[in-house]
Amino acid sequence: MSWFFSFQNLSDMRIMIAPNAFKNSLSAEEAARAIKKGLQLSKLKCTVACFPIADGGDGTGSLIIKQCKGDVVKKEVHDPLGKKIMSQFGLIEKGKTAVIEMADASGLRLLNKGELNPLITSSAGTGELIKFALDSGVNKIIIAMGGSATVDGGCGMLTALGIRFFNQSDGLLPPVPDALVNLARIDISQVDQRIFNCEVIVLCDVNNKLLGPQGAAAVFGPQKGANPADVVKLERFLKHLDAVVFKQTGKRMSAMKYGGTAGGAAAGLSAFINAKLVNGIGYFLTVTGFERVLLKSDLLITGEGSIDEQTLQGKGPFGVAKQAKLKNIRVIGLAGIVPIAKNARLNKYFDVLMAIGNRPADLPEALKHTSENLIRTSAIIGDMLSLNR
Repeated sequence: MSWFFSFQNLSDMRIMIAPNAFKNSLSAEEAARAIKKGLQLSKLKCTVACFPIADGGDGTGSLIIKQCKGDVVKKEVHDPLGKKIMSQFGLIEKGKTAVIEMADASGLRLLNKGELNPLITSSAGTGELIKFALDSGVNKIIIAMGGSATVDGGCGMLTALGIRFFNQSDGLLPPVPDALVNLARIDISQVDQRIFNCEVIVLCDVNNKLLGPQGAAAVFGPQKGANPADVVKLERFLKHLDAVVFKQTGKRMSAMKYGGTAGGAAAGLSAFINAKLVNGIGYFLTVTGFERVLLKSDLLITGEGSIDEQTLQGKGPFGVAKQAKLKNIRVIGLAGIVPIAKNARLNKYFDVLMAIGNRPADLPEALKHTSENLIRTSAIIGDMLSLNR
């Protein structure tokens, strides 16, 4: 594919830089700064607009708060193991909308590697943030669920909102999978009624359902510390939870698209508080006003750790590339890994895909050099575009 795009005014090209995070290496903001620096080191005369993006994963909430110029509210909650920590949520849209990052209260990054155990971790801290948001008088709550340390079906959050879980002997169960395998009934009589007067929107960064080989336990359990035997237990718990919920409410958590997000928390919130589960990047771009900035651009540069067929399933770079192509704006995708062979489906949205590495390296080594590789690659892009002047 030719580098020599046709642009009307190369003397001052307007470039939008909109990368996702490069996982385990750079945040979206850091990636955007590296790309901008590379372009500024090149021979290309251009103006750049940095618009770091997120698709529901860890960091989405903080980006929404920044892009929307919101306020941050600090609150004390319980982490996934029940320890008290300081967390936060954001208020945007004149204080009427709360933005909650699940990872800020129930995230993997809050625990040491040796503490990871989704059989005993709980999402209760995120539920506490929801209550604090309700106390603030909001009528909408946006929850970004990426990066959670839990596979509790959202039961921890629901407990914080007043829902209780009982065994066959009417004993109250703590909201963790190890105990909830004995679930017999769910009591919603004490649920905080304010939640039903509030629109709850869950931003999902994966489209996995609750159960099965592509479900919450099998796919995400190991990432959260589960060994093979734990995965079997977690699947059994989620299957049992699904059956009890269906018996009491007529809702099938296991049938919900995006239901496996955050260890089934998305499905749990949908079943009990009517939360709306949405594609993370689509909602992010809408609420942050991405299109307004895109319309002023001649070229879009996006990227993340890997761009492949899975990117087309709703990942951040696909979301921005799709919007750009609808407006006939050219797109360059940068990643640590891109397909070797030409891919017609990807090329429909990305005019150019570039791997940023410049020498053979194992993954830990490559991750260490992501920033400098982005700077170098972006400088090359700028120099090559300048040749077309």
